[in-house]
Amino acid sequence: MPTSRRCSPARQALAAACVLAALAGPALAQMSPAAQRGLTYVRVNCAQCHSVDKATASPLRAAVPLRELHQRYAVGDLAASLAEGIRTGHPSMAEYRLDPGQVADVIAWLKTLE
Repeated sequence: MPTSRRCSPARQALAAACVLAALAGPALAQMSPAAQRGLTYVRVNCAQCHSVDKATASPLRAAVPLRELHQRYAVGDLAASLAEGIRTGHPSMAEYRLDPGQVADVIAWLKTLE
């Protein structure tokens, strides 16, 4: 009689990561180099609190998913805020000030979410 095998949580997480990578690979390949750099920037600096994809909830419940920014603001208008430093009404968000290249990259990535 066959026995039921359960995968360890680590193995399940690895399998899920592989599936997500396979699904994200073609989309990433279709992005411009600037948008790819912008995605890298937000993954490193923003993903701890904000969702940076098209489907998941933000890790921090109060943090708006970045895919919703274009519904609230004209994405091009965010360039000045990114360059001058993002300031929010809550103390838990760090202030970020991007250099002109980073601004262009993040804006290019944000436009892929529209």
